[in-house]
Amino acid sequence: MNTIGLNELKTIFDGLKKLMDEKREYLIELDGVMGDSDLGITMQKAFTAANEEVQSSGEQDLGKLLMKTGMKIAQAAPSTMGTLVATGFMKGGKALFKTETISSKELAVFFRAFTQGIMDAGKTVPGNKTIVDALHPATLALEDAASGNKSIPEALKLAYEAAIGGVEASKQMKAQHGRAAYYQDKSIGVQDPGATVGAFIFQAFSEAANSGK
Repeated sequence: MNTIGLNELKTIFDGLKKLMDEKREYLIELDGVMGDSDLGITMQKAFTAANEEVQSSGEQDLGKLLMKTGMKIAQAAPSTMGTLVATGFMKGGKALFKTETISSKELAVFFRAFTQGIMDAGKTVPGNKTIVDALHPATLALEDAASGNKSIPEALKLAYEAAIGGVEASKQMKAQHGRAAYYQDKSIGVQDPGATVGAFIFQAFSEAANSGK
């Protein structure tokens, strides 16, 4: 996958949907430790809707299409995490308006806007034990790979590895947002479900890109 066009985006979103189906019970269990146990259901609904939009679309402007996936996620999964992920796709899509082919550089632009959109909407920053703690290091890795002219498969592999590192690092953080924040110091040492979702997003992108090298 040297570039991402509509067909490649369909492959990516099909993979995202399948991964969230596969990880549904895992996310429910993880969210149940300090949350309300609905994250797996929310993400399954979100990416089922997003995938349906992408698969049925003939939209060649990938920015517009990605923005539409965000709108579909917002409708299908109007929870806190669903809204944040929806915002990420809408902001990322807006940054790629009038783009029909995505290179590693455009992908870095997309994920920078995606991550910043979530940070702005959630009023959070790296270090607060949220989805951002996976997205931020992954985006930095993606930007670094793009500036070094690495291919999309290479760039996404590095980004996914950084996201996994972010999930590990977030375990030692104290939760600052949502229900988990009520646990204060007890949240330290617990894996953050949101950061895990962030890593899963990069996992799906990376696996799709590297399956067709």
